[in-house]
Amino acid sequence: MRFHKPTLPEYDIHHVLSNPRRCEALEHITASPEPIALRELSEVVAAAEADESPAPRAVREAVYVSLHQHHLPALHRRGIVNYDQNRKLIEPLAGARDVELYMEVVTKHGITWAEYYRLLGVTALMLVVVANLNVPLVSAVPGLLWASVGLGVFALSTAYQFWKNRRAILRSFF
Repeated sequence: MRFHKPTLPEYDIHHVLSNPRRCEALEHITASPEPIALRELSEVVAAAEADESPAPRAVREAVYVSLHQHHLPALHRRGIVNYDQNRKLIEPLAGARDVELYMEVVTKHGITWAEYYRLLGVTALMLVVVANLNVPLVSAVPGLLWASVGLGVFALSTAYQFWKNRRAILRSFF
């Protein structure tokens, strides 16, 4: 098993993640199995920023220009993405893995995966205990079934997290 050795200084990673537009762009760049076109990336980022799809034209244009002139060249200089300015294609480089590690820690709901799994474990445990104390409604379901449901949700959550981050996880092994 090979572990990922970071190539970017923490300062650079924090600087990259300090801008929501860069974060949104990186999320889509790293999730794409193929190089992504600037036009497509700018439309996705603009839709996320405007909270509507398609985003208004002015927003799409502003995002396109800022990505093309500022954000993507900066990410390219840091070795995070390869940005072909002539073909307007973007693909992740080794430095993207460093940034991804910091982006993966928090779910879209604002809690860390560790907090989510702790909450899930405590909830399942409490349901098993309460079921065994014969509390009405909860005890209608056997404790073993509550434990099985908790483990099932845990397994599904782990599978979801793996699937969502499969490219990053697999790159760390190869």
